[in-house]
Amino acid sequence: MYSPTIQKLIDLFSKFPTVGPRTAVRFVFYLLKLSKEETENLTNAISNLKSAIKICPFCFNPFQNEGELCQICANPSRDKSLLCVVVNETDLESIEKIKKYNGRYFILGGTVSALKKSDIEKLRIKELEERIKNHPEIQEIILAINPTPDGETTTLYLERLLKPLNKKIARLGRGLPVGAELEYADEETLSSALESRR
Repeated sequence: MYSPTIQKLIDLFSKFPTVGPRTAVRFVFYLLKLSKEETENLTNAISNLKSAIKICPFCFNPFQNEGELCQICANPSRDKSLLCVVVNETDLESIEKIKKYNGRYFILGGTVSALKKSDIEKLRIKELEERIKNHPEIQEIILAINPTPDGETTTLYLERLLKPLNKKIARLGRGLPVGAELEYADEETLSSALESRR
């Protein structure tokens, strides 16, 4: 039985994505071994994360600069006719790294499993529809969603939902194996999937 202070931190770390109770325990005991200065650096970095980072009102990507929009959305050389829909920030970064896409993005915020209403309500579906309706320059929507079962369900749902908007809707090509996740795909595979979108 851990002390209440240690247990509270374990419970907090356990809420992190892909962190189970064992890993959470390791995190806490790692923190206990840090010097006071290292612990203060960590707590300051966490505090600054909330105060220094803004969320882009167009694509929902976190950013840190003086403008209203993130660097991608504010860049006048980006192709405004293309909108790439991704699940999360790491997927956006993976696509940016390959330097083969020059449009804008929209971060959906998750996927749906078997079309559970509670899952759909957590996603930025309304915001996505508004973005497309309010920006007639968008001509092609690329659904860059992981080819996992939940990703496929989400893609099918979005295809049906967006069809009435009369825009070209494309998926990533089949360079990505079924069950793969974008953030772990190598650059060549991701480039091929983006170029062979259909």
